[in-house]
Parts: sequence; structure tokens; C-alpha cells
Amino acid sequence: MFENLILNNQEKTVDHNRDNNHRKVYIETYGCQMNLSDTEIILSLLSDYGFNNTDKAENADVILLNTCSVRDNAEKRIFNRLANLKTFKKNNPEILIGILGCMAERLRNNLLEKEKLVDLIVGPDEYRKLPNLIENTFATGEKGIAVKLSKIETYDDIIPVRKDGISAWVTVMRGCDKFCSFCVVPFTRGRERSRKIDNIINEIKNLEQSGVKDIWLLGQNVNSYKDGNYDFSDLIGSCAEAAKSSRIRFTTSHPYDLSDKLLETISCHKNISKYIHLPVQSGSDRILKLMNRLYTVKQYLRIIEYARKLMPNIGLSTDIITGYPSETEDDHKITLNLMNEIQYDNAYMFAYSPRENTKSFSYPDDVKAEIKKRRLEEIIDLQRKISIKVNSSLIGKSMEVLIESVSKKSPDFLMGRTDCNKSTIVSKIPQKNCKELKIGKFVNLKIFKANSATLFGEVIE
Repeated sequence: MFENLILNNQEKTVDHNRDNNHRKVYIETYGCQMNLSDTEIILSLLSDYGFNNTDKAENADVILLNTCSVRDNAEKRIFNRLANLKTFKKNNPEILIGILGCMAERLRNNLLEKEKLVDLIVGPDEYRKLPNLIENTFATGEKGIAVKLSKIETYDDIIPVRKDGISAWVTVMRGCDKFCSFCVVPFTRGRERSRKIDNIINEIKNLEQSGVKDIWLLGQNVNSYKDGNYDFSDLIGSCAEAAKSSRIRFTTSHPYDLSDKLLETISCHKNISKYIHLPVQSGSDRILKLMNRLYTVKQYLRIIEYARKLMPNIGLSTDIITGYPSETEDDHKITLNLMNEIQYDNAYMFAYSPRENTKSFSYPDDVKAEIKKRRLEEIIDLQRKISIKVNSSLIGKSMEVLIESVSKKSPDFLMGRTDCNKSTIVSKIPQKNCKELKIGKFVNLKIFKANSATLFGEVIE
């Protein structure tokens, strides 16, 4: 699964190494791209200590779940998975099972008391301790626990172990200082800290040289990136210059920190994707204030207006939470109106769920479940109609697409993405007088069909 291991050269004093350590580790990753990036860091640390990765849980000596706590459903999935893993533990009592990431930090006591099969609990800032914790648990049977948050840890010196492919995630900063009333991230991932810009640029250059064509810059709030006098605009502009044959993208943005300078930087670099994921959460200023989002709808709309002035074809997606405490029908209708006004390409839509430690956990969860369900259905239905309308307007147009993979639905088709991040399907069999399509290549397609999620195109010679 992970064949070309790139090890960092940092010297470590350990009792085991690749020559005498034959333990196999299996990792399942849940949640966002940040967790996927963290898994690549974890694999690098473990590989450097001699552990070997396996893509089959039944072959593993250690099973690790890299978890997410943003939504209640995400945590329920982990508890369900732990229930399934009891069979592994029963058949092989020596196997170690560990919880990593946000859920480890947030629910360590609950996991230890209720889930007796969990042997390791390691938070997102303590991954350097993981190899020795594993070995100590094997040697002594003691539970391995490390969940302290850090003000300085960025794993800046770790070269991630990545799958072969054309896409790569590069974490540029960690943590968040915004403390939105509904969000656990500041409590599970700690405060904001950024990597050094020179190290990021070197990583970007190496990725391009290795054939990567699609590079994502990641952070809980990338817009707050800061290294001395360099901000995120400086960083992404430098990345675009350093890897001119690759497409540069980023996520996630907070509207409060998204500057005109950043929009201008995106607009003047051809290889920075003309796409922004900009969570609005609600169309109601009253709800936004309760959420501690730090902006008004008017301020949010000004960002959208300037982005479209600079880049008329920019792709825009968002997050929306419905059923927030005290949300009224009027608040809900205002959100629907905002969606109609902005015409997002795509949206990630959720019903509110209380999260412990957040400010809103103390608010009465007073919107009934059936009302949340109905409002969410209305939001999803509206966005589906908007997405169909937006995508259908592209029929007949030519768009540059980066071919990323074989289509999941048919081996006869390939999937790629446009500059504005739209998933696009094209026949694998080349049309007349066209060269064979290859993964990792940019091609021009004429769009002939569209639905709410996908475009369909044919090659333009």
C-alpha cells in the first residue's frame, strides 16, 4: 500500500530498528484531509523506527484508528468500529488497538473506562511518542497514553510517507484560535502554529519533481498562516512559483481572515486553483454572532463579490449548519435566501450536534430533531438544484481538466478535476485523432453533460 517509503534523517535513540523490528501496523483514517496528512506523518515516524505498514487488519500486530471529533456521527463510527474490532482482540489477545487524533484527546477517559480493548490513546500533538508507547505496551502491558496539546509542534522536520500518485497534502499550519461556539478543534488540536515557509517550499519542490501534479495546502484555518512577516498569500504565491507544473489548492478558509491580498494572489497565478471552500455556516447574522464567527453576512458577501470580480469562473463551496440552538424558521429561510443569492457550486450540510467543551454545549439544544431533519432536507434539496443549474451552465464550454484517477463507476472512464474543482468524467478510450489519456496529464475537455455532482466531457484536440 505504501511502497516508496521516504524516511526522515533525524537521529533517534531507540531499542529497535528496521532490522530487528518485524511488527506490522494497520491504520484506518477518518475525517478530513488533515487526518489523512497526519496518517502520512505517523507512517513516517513508525517506519523510521522499523515498523512496517500493512493494508490488511488481519495481518497487523497493531491496529490504529486515526479519528475525528468534529461531528457526533464521526465519533459514533469509531465506537461502532471498536465494537467490530473486538473479534480481532478475541482471536489474538496480543494485538494492540489504538485511538489517535482528535477523539483520543477529547474522550480519553471514556475510551479507557468503556472500551477495555483500547491499549493506546495518542493525541494529534504527541505522535512522536507513538513508537515507544507501542513498544512499552507490548513489553509491560501498560496502557499507552499521550494526549497533551502543544504550542509549538508542527512536525516540520518529518517527511510524510505518501502513496504513489499525482495528489499530495501538505500541512502548513495546525490548530485554530477562532473558538467558534460549536467547534471542538481548538480543544482537540490546540492553538495555531505555522510551519517555516522555506521548509514548505522545499517540500513543494520535491513533490513536483517526484511527479505530483495536485498539491493541497492544509490547515484548520490556512488564512491565519504566519511565519514572521510572511502570510498565507505570500506562502501560496511562493508555492505556485516553486511548482509551476503543478496545480496548487488549499483548505480550509475562515472568512474573517480571507484577505483581498489572498484573492489577488490566487487570481494572478495560473496554477493556483480558482476554487475556495469558504464556510458560511448560517445566513443569519444573529446565529453567526451566537456561533462567534466574527463576521456578518454583509462582510461575507463582500468577499464573494470581490472574488468573482477578480475570477468570474471561480468555484465556491461552503459548510452550513442547520438547527443551531435558538434557530427560528426566519433564520432558516434567511440561510436559504443566502444560498440562492450566492449560488454555491457545492455545500457540505449538517444538522447541529452538541460537542462537549464548546460554548454552545451549554446552550439549550432547543430545535427538535424532526425540525432539524426537515430543515436539513430543504437545504440539501436547494443546493442540489443550484448545483445542477450551475453545472448545466457549463455544457458546451471548454475546460482544462487534470486527470486524477480511473472512475470509480467504470474502468472505461477516467476522473479529473477542473481548475474550479469540479469532478469531471471522460472516456478512457481516446476519441478520433486524440492522444491516449493518462493520469497526471492536463487535457482540454468540452462539457456535453452535467448533473449536480459531476461534469462529463470529451477531449478537444
